[in-house]
Amino acid sequence: MTVKELTEKMGLKAACMPVPEREISGAYIGDLLSWVMGRAGADCAWITIMSNLNIVAVASLADVACVILAEGVTPDGAALDAARERGVNLLLSEAATYETAIALSHLIK
Repeated sequence: MTVKELTEKMGLKAACMPVPEREISGAYIGDLLSWVMGRAGADCAWITIMSNLNIVAVASLADVACVILAEGVTPDGAALDAARERGVNLLLSEAATYETAIALSHLIK
C-alpha cells in the first residue's frame, strides 16, 4: 500500500506528502526518538505524538515511509520545512494513538 492510499483509507490529512507513492511495508509506534532510530523498520509507517524538527531527522535515518502524528498533533514550522526538504511524508490523525494503530493494523499486514 502506498502512503497516498493509506492517507485516503484512514482519512488522514497530509501535512506534507512529497513522496505519495512510497510503499509501506510495516508499522512502528514510539515517541522516544533514540529508540525509534534503532527499531523502526525501513518503509514502515511510524506513529508518534512528537511534532518537532527531530522527527524528520529520525524518519530520514530510519528510512520510514511516513510519519503519522496522532492525537491531533501538528508539526511545527521547522519540521514542515525540513520534511519538504528531505522528502519525508508527514500525515495527521485526529484519533488517539491506540485507535490510529488499530486502523493501521487492518490495512498493513
